[in-house]
Amino acid sequence: MTIDWNKTPLVPAVVQDAESKEVLMLAYMNQEAYRLSLETGYAHYFSRSRQRIWKKGESSGHTQRIVDLRIDCDADTVLLLVEQKGVACHTGRKSCFFTSVTRGEETEAPSVDSAAVYGVVETLYHTILERRRDTSGKSWTKKLLDNPELLQSKIREEADELATAIAEESDAQVIYEAADLLYHSLVGLASRDVTPDRVRQELARRFGVSGIEEKESRKK
Repeated sequence: MTIDWNKTPLVPAVVQDAESKEVLMLAYMNQEAYRLSLETGYAHYFSRSRQRIWKKGESSGHTQRIVDLRIDCDADTVLLLVEQKGVACHTGRKSCFFTSVTRGEETEAPSVDSAAVYGVVETLYHTILERRRDTSGKSWTKKLLDNPELLQSKIREEADELATAIAEESDAQVIYEAADLLYHSLVGLASRDVTPDRVRQELARRFGVSGIEEKESRKK
């Protein structure tokens, strides 16, 4: 039995700890990610948000060595039994399934400093996404996400304040204003479900291309 990639070009991949059988995460695979997983023995996935294939642990080092790879009876879902190095979740928890709806609480605390592992920008972006569900009425991020006009005005305001700081103020103020602009820019990306990784991909594409050449390419 094989997966019909023409019929289902993207299949869910359920990931379990090979020893404890704890469900660690749910991801997706396309044909290339599936092939790489089988060939290398390490889990690869296709990220819908990043729009690219990624090896689990490529930035954090928290890899998943595949002990067994199975497909279900309909050949449209993958089950991975893995040896998890470190943690599976970007929040620093072993499993992504730590929120109990029935109990109304989190069942697991982070065991790893996610900012140290994944970087401050990536962690901040995911925190912004989590604020979408905030119902306290106290979240500035939630207010920005719910009010596109306010968000756009704040991005323009922070960009102007950074430009002014660069021209006239101290290094400390430049850093402060740059942090403000970065935060509001990340909220803007989150409002469009565009990850920082996709911005990095664009920067990588431009690497080695002169600014003049890059601008000219936009006109074509």
